[in-house]
Amino acid sequence: MTVILLPVYRPGVHLPELVSALPDAGRVVVVDDGSGADAEPHLAAVRKMGCAVLRHPVNRGKGAALKTGFRRALADHPGLDVVTADADGQHSAADIGRIAERAGRGHIVLGVRRFDRMPPRSRFGNTVTRVVFRAATGRDVSDTQTGLRAYPADLLERLLEVPGDRFEYEMSVLLDAARTRHPIEEVEIPATYLNGNAASHFDGLGDSVRVYCALLRYAAASVVP
Repeated sequence: MTVILLPVYRPGVHLPELVSALPDAGRVVVVDDGSGADAEPHLAAVRKMGCAVLRHPVNRGKGAALKTGFRRALADHPGLDVVTADADGQHSAADIGRIAERAGRGHIVLGVRRFDRMPPRSRFGNTVTRVVFRAATGRDVSDTQTGLRAYPADLLERLLEVPGDRFEYEMSVLLDAARTRHPIEEVEIPATYLNGNAASHFDGLGDSVRVYCALLRYAAASVVP
């Protein structure tokens, strides 16, 4: 069994649609990252299905939302691995199920997308980041920016200590895994983008700067004086 963690910001109808397709809403944790009152109908719908719904009063970033969810998973579901996913229509219940099936081996499992099916902007950003990540760490990760991941239960406490509160947090997690030589497994998933990925809340400039700063700090720390 796994906990499904869905960090959301300004969720739409895709959130209740996704939760309704999952096998056990009682093991779903939704963390709303300061969406405001407009999100309440969708959050109320998944709350009625049995989800735990946590809310940040203000927007703190995806990394902060993930950490809030990890704390809840540790408290309510100790010993269970956690699968994180986006609830904007990009990840289906079937995708989540495939990643959950590979959990339980002690690996970080990544749901990786085929680059040839990404919108051009996403494809370019992912390609550059993959090259820089490999240069900095010596490890090749096909999709460093995927939000569909499985984390082992015994890694959750460590994940709470990984720096970063926004989109750079998921990069920092991979850098920490590279530093500690934690095994990473990849599972190919379909690349689903609605309206050219218009629902993404990734700030092209600001979040890219945070991601590459994390990579540069890692590379600088790895240089032997």
